[in-house]
Amino acid sequence: MLSRLLSHDWPRSRVLAVILAAIFIGLAFAPFLFPGVKALNVAAKILIFVVLVAAFDLLLGYTGIVSFAHTMFFGIGAYGVAIASSRLGAGWGALGLGVAAALAVSLLLSVLIGLFSLRVRAIFFAMITLAVAAAFQTLASQLSALTGGEDGLTFRLPEWLSPSFEPFEREFLGVLIDGRILSYYLLFVCATLLVLALLRIVNSPFGRVLQAIRENEFRAEAIGYRVVVYRTLASVLSALFACLAGCMLAIWLRYNGPDTSLSFEIMMDVLLIVVIGGMGTMYGAVIGSVLFVVAQSYLQDLLRLGHEATAAWPLLPALLSPDRWLLWLGLLFVLSVYYFPTGVVGRLRASAARRHPAQPAR
Repeated sequence: MLSRLLSHDWPRSRVLAVILAAIFIGLAFAPFLFPGVKALNVAAKILIFVVLVAAFDLLLGYTGIVSFAHTMFFGIGAYGVAIASSRLGAGWGALGLGVAAALAVSLLLSVLIGLFSLRVRAIFFAMITLAVAAAFQTLASQLSALTGGEDGLTFRLPEWLSPSFEPFEREFLGVLIDGRILSYYLLFVCATLLVLALLRIVNSPFGRVLQAIRENEFRAEAIGYRVVVYRTLASVLSALFACLAGCMLAIWLRYNGPDTSLSFEIMMDVLLIVVIGGMGTMYGAVIGSVLFVVAQSYLQDLLRLGHEATAAWPLLPALLSPDRWLLWLGLLFVLSVYYFPTGVVGRLRASAARRHPAQPAR
C-alpha cells in the first residue's frame, strides 16, 4: 500500500527514510507537538513551500527548464482566492470559485508561455519568463481597484477556517481546536495529496520522457518524442501546482499583496531550496523546505542567545548579532552547497549506495 502511495519511489536510504518519517509526523502533529503561534506559522509555511518547490523541481530537476515565472503562478493562486473572497464574501463557493479561476488563468498563461517561448534556447527562455513575471508583479501593484495595489487585500474565509471558530469546548491533547488549526490541517491534507500526485507524475511514463529530455533533448526528439509538447505539458503542470500552493498561502494568511506572493525573493528562495534538497527528487523539496524555513525563522533567535552568552568576549557579540542573521544564513547555504553538491537527498542516497552496493533500491 505504501509503495503504491509513493509510486514505488522509495527513499533508497534508511537515514533519508527516517528523516522523512520524522518530518511527516512532526508536520502531522505540529499543533500539539509545537504549541505557539510562531511554530504553527512555520509549519504552515513549510507545507506551502514543499508544494511550491516540488512543482518547480518538476521543471528544473526533471525537465531541465529554468523558469523565473514560477512565483507568478504562485501569486495568481493567492490573488484568485483573495479577490474572490473579498468581493463575494466569506463562503465556500467564493473560495472554490477563486481557486478555479486562478487555475484557469494559470493554465492559459502557462500554455501561452510554453508555446511561444519553449522553442528558444534555455537562457532566452529564462529571460522571457523573468520579464513576464516582472510585468505581472508591476500590473498587480498598479491595478489597485482589483488587487488592492501595494496595500494588498485582506479578506475573510468560511466560518470553519476563522480563528474565532471553536467547535469543541474541551481541549484535545492540551490544545483547544479552533479554525486556525482546522486551516492548518486543510493545508496539510492538500500538501500531502499534491506531493503524492507529483510523485505519481514523475514516476509515470510521462515523467520518464521528461527525464530523457533533460538528459539529451536531441536524442529524445530523434526517437520520436515531441519535445516541445512534453516541455509545454511540464510547464503547465508546474504552473498549476504552483497556483495551488498560492491558494494555500492565501487561505493561511487571509491576506495577499505583491510582496507576499510575487516577490522575486521568493523565486530565489525556491532556487536555493531545490539546490539544498537535491534536484530531480521530490523528497529534496521536503528536506530543503524544512531546512530553509526553519533556518530562516529561528536563526535570529539562536544568534540572539549566542550574542547574550558571549557578551563578555571580544568580537564575538558583534559577529553573533541578530542583525547579521542574513550573513550567517548565506554562509550556511554556501557550506551546504559545498558539502552537498547533489543536495541532501543525493548525498544520503549516494552514501547508502556505497554501503550497500548489491542491495535493491527501496
